[in-house]
Amino acid sequence: MSGGAPKEVLGVLTPAFEQQTGHKVHVTFAVISAMREKLAAGERPDAVLIPVPVIDALVKSGTFRSEGRAVLGTVSVAMIVREGAPVPDISTLENFKKVMLDAKSIVQANPAATPSGAHLAKVWEQLGIADAMKQKATFRNALDGGVAALTKGEAEIGLYPLSEVIAEKGVTIVGLIPKDVQLNTVYGAAVLAANAAPEPAAAFIRFLADPANAKVWKDAGFEPANGK
Repeated sequence: MSGGAPKEVLGVLTPAFEQQTGHKVHVTFAVISAMREKLAAGERPDAVLIPVPVIDALVKSGTFRSEGRAVLGTVSVAMIVREGAPVPDISTLENFKKVMLDAKSIVQANPAATPSGAHLAKVWEQLGIADAMKQKATFRNALDGGVAALTKGEAEIGLYPLSEVIAEKGVTIVGLIPKDVQLNTVYGAAVLAANAAPEPAAAFIRFLADPANAKVWKDAGFEPANGK
């Protein structure tokens, strides 16, 4: 089970792992809040890819094994616009704030469902523009209509983790939002404590974290854990 951010990476590395090992991997994707609910309700996948703070908490609670876990990479929030649309300047915090105030409509992940959505809600408060953003924001995950809202002209600006939009057609990546309001989400992987045959899942995690695969993470919008 995985959050949406590593989807591009898994699309490349899962078939490679299957070919090398003979194991078969079935991946299901869910937003972070849904993943936590599924785990709390007793769903037991073999392994999970999720932000590291969640792994830490679930290791402590006994849901995940402490051994066999790995840090995989860091993903940051990016701004996107429809392909062919003017590319705004967000090189400074003031520019970013002005772009957001000038935009007629934006689309982002739901603050109640994802780390990036929750973070952006705090950013609007921090910048003093929360009321203005409520009038123009639509909540859709990148892969569940968020990108389509931009390509169809239903929204002017999108804000999502870079890895979720880097390979999408019909949009232009403006760049990462300013560091003063940035969210750097560190993804990791862990094996479920209830997994009675943990070695295949542990092998998959080792494969994902192998420095030889760092370029795949980089190309998919992550800063790899090994920094290469």
